[in-house]
Amino acid sequence: MRILVVEDDKDVAGFVVKGLREAGHVTEHADNGRDGLFMAASENFDAIVLDRMLPGGIDGLRLLETLRAQANNTPVLFLSAMAQVDDRVRGLKAGGDDYLTKPFAFAELLARVEAMARRGKSEGPQTKLVTGDLEMDLLSRGVRRAGQKIDLQPREFRLLEYLMRHAGQVVTRTMLLEGVWDYHFDPQTNVIDVHVSRLRQKVDKPFPSALIHTVRNAGYMLRAEPQ
Repeated sequence: MRILVVEDDKDVAGFVVKGLREAGHVTEHADNGRDGLFMAASENFDAIVLDRMLPGGIDGLRLLETLRAQANNTPVLFLSAMAQVDDRVRGLKAGGDDYLTKPFAFAELLARVEAMARRGKSEGPQTKLVTGDLEMDLLSRGVRRAGQKIDLQPREFRLLEYLMRHAGQVVTRTMLLEGVWDYHFDPQTNVIDVHVSRLRQKVDKPFPSALIHTVRNAGYMLRAEPQ
C-alpha cells in the first residue's frame, strides 16, 4: 500500500514511517498541515495516518474536512494525543475512519491501517451519481436528465459532480473554490456565479423543476425536491 503520514513530531513520525516501510508499505511523510493537505489532495494514497495538532496553519481536522469536501475518500486514521471522548467523536465526525490515541503500540496501528484500507477497497469505486432524475456516469463522463443528454464543458462537469456528491447539503463559495478550482484563497471574482449560471441553463432551464438552488448568504444546494 501507499501510505501518507502527516505528523510533526519527528520521533513519532520516524517510528511510524520506519515501521510501515519495514512492513512493506511505500510511505511518504509531511510534517505540517499545509504540506500534508497538498500531498493528500494531489497524489493517490491507499491510507493516511493523520495527527490532530499540526503546524502550518491547517490542523488535522481542517485538513480532513477539506479533503472530504473535495470528494477525496482516502481512508484516514487519526493518531493523536487528544484522547478525550469528545476529541475522538470530533475526529470521526470530520470524516475520519478510525482514531488511535498516543501512546500506542505499532502493531495495533499497522493492523488498524491495513484493516481500514481493506474496507475502503471492498466498497469499490463509485461510478454513477444520481439526484432525482439527474444522472452522471463518472466513467463515460456522460450526464442525462430525464433521459435527455446534457453536454457540459470540463469545468461545468466538475462543478456539477461536486454539487451531486454533496446533494442535499449547502455548498459554500470556499468549498467550491477549493474543490472545483483548486484555489485555497478567494480571488474576488464572479467565476463561481458565471459557471453556476451556465450550469443552470443546461441542467434546470429546459426542465419543469429546478435542481440547483441558491441558499442566501451561504452558497448553493443541489436537491431534487423543494424544501
